Amino acid sequence: MANRLDEGIDSAGLGVRRGLAFVAPALVLIGVFLVFPALWTLYIGITNYQLTGPAAANPRVVGLDNVLTAVHDPLFTNSVWLTALFVLFSAVIGQNALGFGLAWLLRSANPWLRRTIEGLVLLSWILPGTVVAFLWFAVLSRDTGTLGLLLGSPETSWLVEYPMTSLIIFNVWRGTAFSMLLYTSALAAVPPSQLETARLVGASGWQTVRDVVFPHIRGHVLTNTLLISLWTANDFTPFLLTSGGPNHRSEVLPVLIYRQALEGGELGYASAMSLLLLLGNLVIALVYLRLLRRRA
Repeated sequence: MANRLDEGIDSAGLGVRRGLAFVAPALVLIGVFLVFPALWTLYIGITNYQLTGPAAANPRVVGLDNVLTAVHDPLFTNSVWLTALFVLFSAVIGQNALGFGLAWLLRSANPWLRRTIEGLVLLSWILPGTVVAFLWFAVLSRDTGTLGLLLGSPETSWLVEYPMTSLIIFNVWRGTAFSMLLYTSALAAVPPSQLETARLVGASGWQTVRDVVFPHIRGHVLTNTLLISLWTANDFTPFLLTSGGPNHRSEVLPVLIYRQALEGGELGYASAMSLLLLLGNLVIALVYLRLLRRRA
C-alpha cells in the first residue's frame, strides 16, 4: 500500500513538472512582454522621469503628483472627453450598428454577393493602419481629396475643419469587419423556426430583432461592445491622420500620451496618464462583465 501511494505521489509530481514545462515558455513571454512593462510603467508613473536631462539619469519619486497634475490638466480632460466621444460614436454605436446591419442583411443574400461584400469589409480591417490612414488622408485632404471632389467642395479640408467626425467615420469604416463576423456567427444560432413564426404573425423587422433575435445574441452584443470599446480607446491610428490637431481638437488619449512622452520628453507624466487610461479600461471591462453576468 505504501509503495503504491509513493508511486502515485511520484506520478502526480511528474505530471505537475511536465505541465509546468509546457506552460513555462508562455509564462516567460507573458512576464517579459506584459508583466514587466506594466510594472515598469507603474514605477515610472510615480517618478519625474524624463527622456533627457538630469531627471533621465536620476529620476525622483514624486508619488501621485503626476496623477494630480493630469487630472487638473486641461489637455488631459479634453483628451478624456474626445476619447469618450470616439469610443461611443465609432465603436459602441457605429461599429455595432453597421456590423449587425450587414450581418442581418447578408444572411439571406446571394452567396456571391455575400462573399463579395464580406471580402471588401474584411479588406479594410486587415490592411495595415499606415496604408489605411494614407488612403483616408487622400480621400479627406483639401483640393485633391476624393470626398471634396464628389461633394463639389474641393476647398474643404475635412481633417482640419471636422477632425473628430472624420476620425469617427474612419474608425467605423475600418473596424466594422469584426462586429460583422461576430454577429454573422451569432445569428446562425438563432432558431429559424422562431424567425419564421415572427414573419407569419406579421412582426416588423425591428420587432423580430428586438423580441426574437436579441434574446439569443445579447451575450454576443455585450462581448463585441466590450472588445471594440477597449480597442478603440487604445487606438493610435488617429495620430496618423490628424496628429491630434488642429489645436488639440482630435487629441485622443493615446495620442496625448505619445506626444507627452516622446515629443515632450515627460515619460513619468505620460506613464501616469497611461495608468489612468488603464484604470478607465478596467472600469469599462468590469461594467460590461457585470452586465454580461446579469444577462446570463
